Amino acid sequence: KAQRLLAQRRPQKSFFETLIRSLIILCVAIAVVLSSISICDGRWLFAKGQLYGLWHFCTVGNSSILKCVTDLSLAQVEGLSVGVIPIRSLVSFAVVVAIFGLELLMVSQVCEDANARRKWSMGSILILVSFLLSATGVLSFSILVKDHLSFTGFTLTYWCEFIAAFLFFLNGISGLHINSLTHPRN
Repeated sequence: KAQRLLAQRRPQKSFFETLIRSLIILCVAIAVVLSSISICDGRWLFAKGQLYGLWHFCTVGNSSILKCVTDLSLAQVEGLSVGVIPIRSLVSFAVVVAIFGLELLMVSQVCEDANARRKWSMGSILILVSFLLSATGVLSFSILVKDHLSFTGFTLTYWCEFIAAFLFFLNGISGLHINSLTHPRN
């Protein structure tokens, strides 16, 4: 009898709310995977036969063989060897924060307790923090290698990080918005 009363008092989520929240969680998971791939590969710009990255600097020889070194000072780009250290830290930390945000989003949907709304809001805020960290890293890298930039020089892994940052932003904002629509403040 007590369970029936509790079940009647708990507001039921609509199908569309559940669908939208599930899509937000799915998109955040995709963004985490894209960002992780981008960081692990780390080769973000190809210009004039040279490949600039977070972890390696590579040159393409006459036989099209890639020769990579971890000493980024050989790239002869002012500040590259020192500048990529905070960039690596920013984008890596963005993934860690996004994973915690994703966990909070999922937990808020699985465990529908009194704190579910708060967990969803905190998860969305963490996703927005991931956006700030990731976007700062992408922008800093672009500024660091500004003399070698060309639109077609950006590699697929750079675009993965760029899209991941964009998805972090969209999903963080969407998560906060859906929460405010479904649970209006008193």
